[in-house]
Amino acid sequence: MRTAYSVESVRAAERELMARLPEGALMARAAAGLAAVCAELLARRRGRVYGARVVLLVGPGDNGGDALYAGARLARRGAGVTAVPMDPERMHPGGLSALRAAGGRVAERVPQRADLVVDGLLGIGGRGGLRPAAAALAEAVPAGAVVVAVDLPSGVDADTGEVAGAAVSAGVTVTFGAYKPGLLTDPGASRAGAVRLVDFGLDLPGSAVAMEALQHADVARLLPAPSAASDKYRRGVVGVVAGSEQYPGAAVLAVAGALRGGAGAVRYVGPAAEAVLARFPEVLVGRGRVQSWVVGPGLGAGRAEEVERALADAEVPVLLDADGLRGLDGAVVRRRRAATLLTPHAGEAAALLGVAREEVEAGRLVAVRELAGRYGATALLKGSTTLVASAAGGPVRVNPTGTPWLATAGSGDVLSGLAGALLATGLPALDAASAAAYLHGLAGRFAATGAPTTAQEVAAALPSAWRSVVTPPAPGTAGAPGR
Repeated sequence: MRTAYSVESVRAAERELMARLPEGALMARAAAGLAAVCAELLARRRGRVYGARVVLLVGPGDNGGDALYAGARLARRGAGVTAVPMDPERMHPGGLSALRAAGGRVAERVPQRADLVVDGLLGIGGRGGLRPAAAALAEAVPAGAVVVAVDLPSGVDADTGEVAGAAVSAGVTVTFGAYKPGLLTDPGASRAGAVRLVDFGLDLPGSAVAMEALQHADVARLLPAPSAASDKYRRGVVGVVAGSEQYPGAAVLAVAGALRGGAGAVRYVGPAAEAVLARFPEVLVGRGRVQSWVVGPGLGAGRAEEVERALADAEVPVLLDADGLRGLDGAVVRRRRAATLLTPHAGEAAALLGVAREEVEAGRLVAVRELAGRYGATALLKGSTTLVASAAGGPVRVNPTGTPWLATAGSGDVLSGLAGALLATGLPALDAASAAAYLHGLAGRFAATGAPTTAQEVAAALPSAWRSVVTPPAPGTAGAPGR
């Protein structure tokens, strides 16, 4: 499992470690890791470090110092290194001396040509967008240069991923000690590129984890497996209340996801029974005993009683999606004894919170926590980075799988059915939502393979995604995919 920590937790751990190390040792470790990644990128790009053109964008703090010391290491390997300071009077003195001693130089303007640019403008304590002087340097990055951010792209909030103004867009981010939430959730994650962790021995307790990203082994431990004594009822029955005369396909897609979610049976309730049975004759039709409800996909207007009836079943977990989220009464949800899972996209989340959609998209981490807390439910916020938060607090989970091709009509209906089925097998809502998002993202990758796909194809790829998770990788091959 990949874990991320708040700035406060990382800073406290750094202070404890620095107290036990010789002065400057921690910065030396960070600079060595940064230089190693830069050298690897240069070797991949042009075959060698010697003769490469490297530009350092240098801020006044330790972040700038890391860049300067890393630049000195690259200069000693024959790279031509130029440091461009945001404030020439406030450059890290030790890093500046090391760079000059290695043959690097300082310039007032960003050179017009570069193979690699190191963003050392702001550190993890930065808040808000880049100030004008820093923004001007970021805008002057030469076209075609690989941008490597130090710890996180300057202008990105390390704790939330928010981008409040101008910010650097990196191809690679080299982060130190631990992942930060802003590197794993959009819009910050989209600015970070590939994230490389330099682990220099911080002591970070599990209780301090702010965000988690599951990997194959974590999801494999969660997924249900039938035993010899299992029958369809012991494995769980998921009830799907979805579809309408206008949107019968939503019912078909939600049922498709549910059938592939590990439950023993799917029970459908709604006006699209004919369409559902034509595609899936194994589905049970009509109300009966279930271990979870999925309510909302394609439900249409004027069917609020369906939502109320499901929520009134206080002992059965309920997943609400799409039309099931309209006009939701938070007091009713908070009174429930069984779990409630909300699965909105940004627009639906905005309506639930009474804010503009743009506010949710700009602050996804804040929004998902607020949803979970306000409604006393587990919230799965769909989007470019899907986040899952529990009303009980604890780390927010970010889904590392997926593809932009999943932004297609009906994809969310498949996810709802899948997550509801996992609820029916007995998984807690946080785990059911996290595992469903993970499998759904993998299935999207498998279905798309770099080309447009449909929700039906995503549903059809779910068994392959499930098998890829529960089947151990062959020796010498990579395990779980990440961002």
